[in-house]
Amino acid sequence: MDYKSVTYEIQDKYLSPYACKDKNSKGRLRPTEPCPMRTEFQRDRDKIIHSKAFRRLKHKTQVFLSPEGDHYRTRLTHTLEVSQIARTISRCLRLNEDLTEAIALGHDLGHTPYGHAGERALGKFTHFRHNEQSLRMVDKIENDGQGMNLTYEVRDGILNHTGDGKASTLEGIVVAYADRIAYINHDIDDAIRGGVIRATDIPKRFTDMFGAMHSMRISAMINDIINESYGKNTVVQSTEFADGTNELRQFMFDNVYTASLAKSEEKKAIKMIEYLYLYFVDHEDELPKQFIYDDEPIERRVCDYISTMSDHYAVRAFEDLTVPRSWSKL
Repeated sequence: MDYKSVTYEIQDKYLSPYACKDKNSKGRLRPTEPCPMRTEFQRDRDKIIHSKAFRRLKHKTQVFLSPEGDHYRTRLTHTLEVSQIARTISRCLRLNEDLTEAIALGHDLGHTPYGHAGERALGKFTHFRHNEQSLRMVDKIENDGQGMNLTYEVRDGILNHTGDGKASTLEGIVVAYADRIAYINHDIDDAIRGGVIRATDIPKRFTDMFGAMHSMRISAMINDIINESYGKNTVVQSTEFADGTNELRQFMFDNVYTASLAKSEEKKAIKMIEYLYLYFVDHEDELPKQFIYDDEPIERRVCDYISTMSDHYAVRAFEDLTVPRSWSKL
């Protein structure tokens, strides 16, 4: 049974003419033996799911640093919510759901410990962007320096999920929208749970447009994209929802991301990441052996090392370097 040919037939019959079909992939950086059952985008999804970089996301901060409670988002749960939203949009637009899911699951693999706080800390010393580092994670760092050898389309979507870039596939553009929809809404949810804001603090123009509840806001934003994009060679929001989403995001920056008590520990995290960076730049010989390679400057290799750290690992590394150890006479 040629299982992949069945998938190709289904894609030819049911997917949008604007979808990126597996058989049309531009391929991988290094040729590899094809799988008898899975398409190339399915293989990429599985490679990401089974990677160490993906598992580390469960111990990386999303927004709130070290919250007390089991229900605040982590970088992993954020990633899963992005994947769910992106798959829903792709399914309704008849795009390639496997490609969409692979991009969504890999889009934040390069995030530092303590999320954007760690990203800003490294950005003080060198060029560091988490989307670029996510691509570097799948291209070079994972698998002991061998990378995952993902397809062009997945790599492109990971790189261009944020910032000024634009993915070359509609599936990649879907993930960029899903990322924003996910974090704005789950950060509102976490901020209300933590007492940082109240539901009544959200201006009425947003509740009128998107709804007053978490599920209502997400559904409204998803439906808007589907209604504006169905049958077209584009993925867009309506002007009203695009403006509203940007304004709601700014509300979160003003009231949660940069001005809340929940971020009060962030300065400590930044100082810790800065210390780790400066220390290992001056002590190259103490880097793990997988980061001692000659084709990259020390600053790049230290960023690679720090980006692989979970929050817990970064704290342990900092304590090992700064806190005196107990000893006893034998």
